[in-house]
Amino acid sequence: MSAAIDPATYDYYQTRGPHFTHSSAASHSAPLEPFLDRLEPGARILELGCGTGADAARMRERGFAIDPTDGVPAMVAKANERFDIQARVMRFDELRGEDRYDAVWAHACLLHCPRAQLPLVLGAIHKVLRPGGWHFASYKLGNGEGRDLLGRLHNFPDADWVRARYSDAGFALVEDRVFPGKASDGTQRDWISVVVRA
Repeated sequence: MSAAIDPATYDYYQTRGPHFTHSSAASHSAPLEPFLDRLEPGARILELGCGTGADAARMRERGFAIDPTDGVPAMVAKANERFDIQARVMRFDELRGEDRYDAVWAHACLLHCPRAQLPLVLGAIHKVLRPGGWHFASYKLGNGEGRDLLGRLHNFPDADWVRARYSDAGFALVEDRVFPGKASDGTQRDWISVVVRA
């Protein structure tokens, strides 16, 4: 298995994916609408970590050309079962191409990418975006890589580390927001969301 996917984290989602129901994560993510408002009509969007597909379904509903992906086959199967979005299996480290997308949406997924691999993944995201393309991502903040109470690996960066990694990858920071949130393991933790341009 690739170093960009932690085996225990993969196993958690692969095991849990088939048990997600239509009532689980039924609504799209709150930051999605303002992000989509930045894009031109019909823009082509790559989604990383599509999960059960609610965000991709909303993008399609608004008329965008979508390419939903997730590194876990069970999650892809559930997304297609729920929304028929033609999601496909792709790990972060399998991202290839150049100037293919107008935007890359990565809500609450790159936080599982090991710290050592994240710069390479951000470089690949920058490369697949067309000049001026948009990217959104969100991370749980912390003071070093570790696991949550469910055993999932998180990179747990601080806010300055996140900003620096995007700058190093060639992105221009447009907006970042630090906010409190409750994780699915029940713990309270601050998050950061970033909106950047290639």
